Amino acid sequence: MRPTLASPLLRRIIAAYGVNRLGTWFGTIAISLAVFDHTHSALAVSAVLVAAQVIPAFAVTPVIARVEASRRRRELSLLYYFEAVATGAIILFLADFSLPALLLFAALDGIAALAANALLRTELAAAAKRELGELEGEQDANAALNVVFSLTFVLGPVLAGVIVAAAGASAALALDIGSFVLCGSLLLDLHPHVEEAAGASVGMRLRAAWEHVRRVPALRDLLIAQGIGLIFFESAAPIEVAYAKRTLLAGDRGYGLLVTCWGAGVVLGSVVFARAGKGRLVLMMSAGTLAIGAAYLGFAAAPTLLVASLASVVGGVGNGVQYAPVISSLQQLTPAELQGRVMGLLESISAITPALGLTLGGVLVAAGSPRFALVVVGVGASLTAIAFGRIRLGVTTPKLASPELEITEAGG
Repeated sequence: MRPTLASPLLRRIIAAYGVNRLGTWFGTIAISLAVFDHTHSALAVSAVLVAAQVIPAFAVTPVIARVEASRRRRELSLLYYFEAVATGAIILFLADFSLPALLLFAALDGIAALAANALLRTELAAAAKRELGELEGEQDANAALNVVFSLTFVLGPVLAGVIVAAAGASAALALDIGSFVLCGSLLLDLHPHVEEAAGASVGMRLRAAWEHVRRVPALRDLLIAQGIGLIFFESAAPIEVAYAKRTLLAGDRGYGLLVTCWGAGVVLGSVVFARAGKGRLVLMMSAGTLAIGAAYLGFAAAPTLLVASLASVVGGVGNGVQYAPVISSLQQLTPAELQGRVMGLLESISAITPALGLTLGGVLVAAGSPRFALVVVGVGASLTAIAFGRIRLGVTTPKLASPELEITEAGG
């Protein structure tokens, strides 16, 4: 048994993460289908998804700073319980349909979700360091979390679709509520409070995180590269639909096969990262990103659905390899007391970039053929791999004894 899985605490945190990811899929699929059924408008569905992802991106880091400043225990669990309450409100406003109310509670749920995810990853890293050692603990924990993410990435949409079709959106949302309650209950003993300079306000804590990013070029480059990479990764989604139907003439089944092959590759890639050994983070980030770019270029050149499916597996492997080393690198470049807030920045980037990527993909398809669009995003993703390759993790993080204290003293 791997050391991560031998630890009851780490197993519990990883299990909570997996339960929450499945519940999130149930909620996302259910609310999307329910809103479309009520409005018959794709724009309304997009508005709910933007409210749940993009708007929260601007609030997540302040929420994390506020949670870390609190001395009360169970703050992390309370975020999950708040999500359960917000989802309950969504069920009510689906029954007595009100789109403005749904947008409000989707945004509140999204803020809590992004904050909770960042803090959970931070707490997992801290627990892994205590139980397994500094570097080995973080990477083992992130590898295990990556495998769980990959499995839920494949199973979540399928299970959600089956549940919504069989029992309705409200039943799926009720399961989502149950996942939040279970997740919060599994994490009651975690306390994400960060002790810092006396009187450090939420604003000071936020400035400390930004100042750290500014002072560590490798961290800044990592966040920028991941943001650019995600734009290209996400832009392929609308392109692939047109590609499967119009270019390959493969129809819905062909598109489904490409998605399935990509998902299988994601699971395989997560296993590859878990077995890759310690270190090699820059190599894994670069190789994973390059594999995704190569997959899009493979789509563009593929003469048949079979060749495109093989390229899809390659892209999925890259997808499964790429994200976990980004997390491990961020943690390596950030002192423990700032990891929650800096992880919140990454969560914000991950929430905002899908909107930019989907827009780019739609524009590229409108401007030319799906093959042309895939060449553009494939080249863009491949070039991003170079940016990852230039990151130097060997440069140690500058030790700020207390960033908030420096700010307090500077301000008099």
